[in-house]
Amino acid sequence: MTDATTPEPLDPDEEAFIRALGRVMAFLPRVVDADMLAEQQITTSEYMVMVHLSEAPDSQLRMSELANECGLSLSGMTRIVNRLEAQSLVLRVKSPEDGRAWLAVLTSSGWTRLKQTWPTNLASVRRHVFSRLEGCDVVAATRVLDRITSDL
Repeated sequence: MTDATTPEPLDPDEEAFIRALGRVMAFLPRVVDADMLAEQQITTSEYMVMVHLSEAPDSQLRMSELANECGLSLSGMTRIVNRLEAQSLVLRVKSPEDGRAWLAVLTSSGWTRLKQTWPTNLASVRRHVFSRLEGCDVVAATRVLDRITSDL
């Protein structure tokens, strides 16, 4: 018997769902990353940094905002931006509004590289995810995933 302080155990369907979700969270990034590295010599994390910068006003974001958008720590983001900066894909500049903050800026070379890598990422995501969702309500699934992350 459970009381108000003891969580209700998962039923078999809930247990199966949470385990399947865990497998997706563990393996999907690995397979997409492997595709990106094999075909483009770029990690998915590096690609996503460029995606977020490409969508930002003036193709730039504060490092802390970029880290948050990508779900990374600031130190992890710094390492990725350092790698992209070494390839002239991203430039790091002091914020004109706040001299303590740094901005990551997507360069013209970064835009070119993003356009080169996009088809590989698209093919990988279609192959590993969307090819398996036939008959699923993708819009409803998106709403569920957004609800899960809304408070995180």
